[in-house]
Amino acid sequence: MSSELRTLYPEIEPFESGMLDVGDGHHIYWERSGTKGAKPAVFLHGGPGGGFSARHRRLFDPKLYDVILFDQRGCGKSTPNASLEANTTWDLVADIERLREMCGFDKWLVFGGSWGSTLALAYAETHPDRVSELVVRGIYTLTRAELEWYYQFGVSEMFPDKWERFLAPIPEAEQGDMMAAYRKRLVGDDRKAQLEAARAWSIWEGETITLLPEPETSGPFGQDDYAIAFARIENHYFVHAGWLEEGQLLRDAWKLADIPGTIIHGRYDMPCPARYAWALHKAWPKADFHLVEGAGHAYSEPGILDRLIRATDGFAGKK
Repeated sequence: MSSELRTLYPEIEPFESGMLDVGDGHHIYWERSGTKGAKPAVFLHGGPGGGFSARHRRLFDPKLYDVILFDQRGCGKSTPNASLEANTTWDLVADIERLREMCGFDKWLVFGGSWGSTLALAYAETHPDRVSELVVRGIYTLTRAELEWYYQFGVSEMFPDKWERFLAPIPEAEQGDMMAAYRKRLVGDDRKAQLEAARAWSIWEGETITLLPEPETSGPFGQDDYAIAFARIENHYFVHAGWLEEGQLLRDAWKLADIPGTIIHGRYDMPCPARYAWALHKAWPKADFHLVEGAGHAYSEPGILDRLIRATDGFAGKK
C-alpha cells in the first residue's frame, strides 16, 4: 500500500435529482452522481437529521460509481423540514428500498458513517440480499450505554468546557436525564427556548466529533435552520433508542456473514466508543477492520478519509 493518503475526488455535480414521495406527507430529496450504469451505491448521511453535502459525492470515483445520495426524512432539502411525524429508523429503511427500486438496481454498495452506520446496519440486516458491499465508519449501535456515554456521563469528562455549554439551557433539577430535558424544549411551543436548545445540542456534537478543532466541520452546526432540524430529529431518534431492541444491531450481525465489507473507526472517536466497532468486527469477521490511530469521529479526518476512499476504490476493482 502506498504511504500517500488518498483524499476526496474532484468536485462533481449530480447528473439527475428529484423529490420522491414516500408517503406519510414526506418527500425526500435525492440526487445521482458519477456515471449512469456504473457500480451502484447509496450514501447514508449522519445525524439523524444531518443531511448530505456536495463533499459526500466525492467519496466515490465518478468514473466507476453510480451513486444515490439523499436527505433523510425531515432534513436537508426533504420536506416537511424538521418533521418528526412518521420519522423512524424503519421508515428510512423502507425509503432506501424505494430509492433502489426507483433506480432499478438489483444490489448496491451501502456506505454510511456515524448514524449512517446505524442505518446501514439496520438496512443490511433487513435486506442482506440487496447489499453488494457494506462500508461503515464511526460505528454507532445505539445502545443505552452509547447514548448515556455521549449525553449523560463520559464525553462530559473529556470536554468539560463544551459540556458546560451543553448543560446551560437545562435547569439543574432536569440534568439527570439530558435527552428528555432537551426533548421537552425541542418539541415545545416556545420558539426562543427551542432555538436555544437546538443550537446547544447541535454545537455539542459539532465540536466533539474531530480530534482537533475543525471549524469547517463544526461551523454548520451553529446555523439556526440546520440546528433546529438536526437537534429535533436526532433527539427524537435517540429518545426512542432508534426503535431498535437493546443490542439488536450486534445481535443480528450474523445476517451480514456473506456481505463483503469494511469497518473504519477512529481510535479517539468521542461520540462513538471504539469498543462497539470492535464488537462489530468480532461479529462480522468477513469485513476488513481498520482502527485508525490519531483520529476522532469525522469522515474528514485524514486517516479515516484515506481508508474510506481505499474501500470504495477497492470495491470498484481499483487498486
